[in-house]
Amino acid sequence: MFVGITNTPRDYAWGSTSAIAGLFGREPSGAPEAELWLGAHPGSPARVIDPSVAGGAATLIDVLAGERLPFLLKILAAASPLSLQAHPTMRQAAAGFERENALGIPLDDPTRNYKDAFHKPEIIFALSERFDALCGFRPVAETRELLAPLGDAVAPLLERLVDDSSLAPVFEWLISRGDGVDELVAAVVSAAPVHADTLAFETVILLAETYPGDPGILISLLLNSVSLKRGEVLYLPAGNIHAYLDGLGVELMAASDNVLRGGLTPKHVDVPELLSVLDFSPVPVPYLEPVALAGGVEVYRPDVPDFELLHVTGDSTVELAAPAIAICTSGHFVLSGAEEKATLGLGEAVFVSGESVIGITGGGDLFIATSGLEQLS
Repeated sequence: MFVGITNTPRDYAWGSTSAIAGLFGREPSGAPEAELWLGAHPGSPARVIDPSVAGGAATLIDVLAGERLPFLLKILAAASPLSLQAHPTMRQAAAGFERENALGIPLDDPTRNYKDAFHKPEIIFALSERFDALCGFRPVAETRELLAPLGDAVAPLLERLVDDSSLAPVFEWLISRGDGVDELVAAVVSAAPVHADTLAFETVILLAETYPGDPGILISLLLNSVSLKRGEVLYLPAGNIHAYLDGLGVELMAASDNVLRGGLTPKHVDVPELLSVLDFSPVPVPYLEPVALAGGVEVYRPDVPDFELLHVTGDSTVELAAPAIAICTSGHFVLSGAEEKATLGLGEAVFVSGESVIGITGGGDLFIATSGLEQLS
């Protein structure tokens, strides 16, 4: 079964007013268009274009009729930085959701941390020529080397930031606005323009313009700064603190809305809960490399069963072990199943179910999200 789906981009303030419209060749709406959700998440379920082909179903939730789709596919367009954030493990999410339910905290309460009982690992595939992000703690030795040229301006931070074991207490001091933090933020922001040729201090300047005085400006200096090129992918597992700063991409995640924020936001920040979720282990930039399949297809497979992402650029044949969602971001494709076909042009998307093998003809960029996808020879 092929069911054409669509949605209206969410108008979060950080969204671009032109990137999604430009990608799909239509006139901008004039409002921010931050995320186009293609999935069955109740926050913004995909709409069925022609309910008559889906038994009258109006949304993808109705099509699934009680079955849970474990992933959520998005087109994300950031024109300004998102909040620093991390997501829980499945165990943490289940426990937190049960605990907050027992406390009687409404799901729409802005102080609630856990909206559901699921984890939310995610990947981002850069569609723009540059996609900037922060992702995970870097080794303290590298951070000390980065900060050394600032001299006395960062002395209070370097006194505390001794080795990797000091990341957790330093982070807590910063996010809690401990003694001297506000003055330290001001000093670093003042010194940053001299060092703006480095990505880390370019980021400091951007964050200071967007969130003046926020301790997240300093926290950014503890993290990996990355500027993805088009086609590069990051994988952000549970516990990884991250923030998207600018760019257009395909985002694929487990279908959850559990976000623990850590600065760069006017929204609720629960410091103790965030600290319980964060992984303070230093990591390199978490690139996710593709597995090359027959027909020039690449598949991105993180270490979770909830989702994987296929990037198709030409004729191919794929096997589907589970329902899938496909979207065309350039060119034109025809998807052929056992008895049906679906034609996808620029910006068009389809939900696929009950098809074990799909033939694909065409050219451009086709992304297929599923929880189990494998290329056939």
